Amino acid sequence: MYVQREIHKKFETIKKIYSIIALVGARQSGKTTFLKENASQSNFSYLLFDDPDIRELFETDLKGFEAQYLSKNKVVVLDEIHYCSDAGRKLKYLADSGYKLWITSSSEIILSKEILSFLVGRVSILKLYPFSLSEFLKSKKQKVVSDKIIKRVILEHITYGGYPKVATTEDLELKKIILRDIYTTLILKDVANTFSITDINSLEKFAKYISYNIGNVISYESISNNLGMPFQTMKKYLDAMEKSHLIIRIQPFYKNKLKEIVKQPKIYFIDNGLRNAVLNDFRNEISGNVFENYVLTELLKIGKIPKYWRTKTKAEVDFIIENESEIIPIEVKVNASVNKIERSLKSFIEAYKPKRAFVIIYKGKKGEIKVGGCRVIFTDVLELKKLIF
Repeated sequence: MYVQREIHKKFETIKKIYSIIALVGARQSGKTTFLKENASQSNFSYLLFDDPDIRELFETDLKGFEAQYLSKNKVVVLDEIHYCSDAGRKLKYLADSGYKLWITSSSEIILSKEILSFLVGRVSILKLYPFSLSEFLKSKKQKVVSDKIIKRVILEHITYGGYPKVATTEDLELKKIILRDIYTTLILKDVANTFSITDINSLEKFAKYISYNIGNVISYESISNNLGMPFQTMKKYLDAMEKSHLIIRIQPFYKNKLKEIVKQPKIYFIDNGLRNAVLNDFRNEISGNVFENYVLTELLKIGKIPKYWRTKTKAEVDFIIENESEIIPIEVKVNASVNKIERSLKSFIEAYKPKRAFVIIYKGKKGEIKVGGCRVIFTDVLELKKLIF
């Protein structure tokens, strides 16, 4: 069963304007399925650049590639094109020659200046993440929701993540096998091969360390010391995992440099299920840092890249959304009471006078109170999307 993705509406708009659409995201997040589904209503061709013959012709004889594979009457899907050398210059030529190209990449190499500098005005970039909670509900054909159903579905979504193949598999042991296979492929192909990393054991050790420390403010020096790993090696691993869409660094929000931490990021996994596969830990329980990671992934899927707030006196708010001219603090609690506001959130409200704040809960009652003129809304992950815009 095909699940309509939430980026569909935006995709329909931009495909009328741009010669090239680049769909980026982690391997197995559904990029190829999405493009094939949207191309199926018209004449299209599909080329996978894992195929050495296709890749060699593209790299060594672009005119021959054009004659062999392209037609101006077809949309052409070019899958995993980041494997090719000098892709930017070649794509520019094809776009200027009148071809309609939809390209995918599981690495942000495709977004590098060496490629994008050739494609200014010709390309629009969309990110596709694993299933959001809304898409996950669609994959389950769950039309009616209640608080009990939402809690059950969120627990499964947190435990096994949103990769489409995992989400649409009912057998729990098979879910674990698929997730481990995805992780192995990501580590070996997208991270190790693409970024020329030869010490796989060291890379996997680093991935486990990050998995244990999601949501923590990190020190690059501490990671290097704790793992006995040269700083440059650690930095290379971190960059490679982020560019391969395994993890994301969240930067601090600050206005007062004297009072607020301004350097160290927090690190999260893009998919909770993948994080659990790294640790081989699929316990059906929700800890605070795991739920925080989950809310972060849902924010990413609605197009919000949050920051976090922390002062030198250790007052901290999990996420800060800068929504045009509005600043929105978001606290994440597995269980919370509407009448209880954490001191850190009060401190942020006093300092920045936001109009709205959210406390995202897994258990507890929804509701709303006012703190210093700020509406503090207690709600769940599913409602957040509707309320935040």
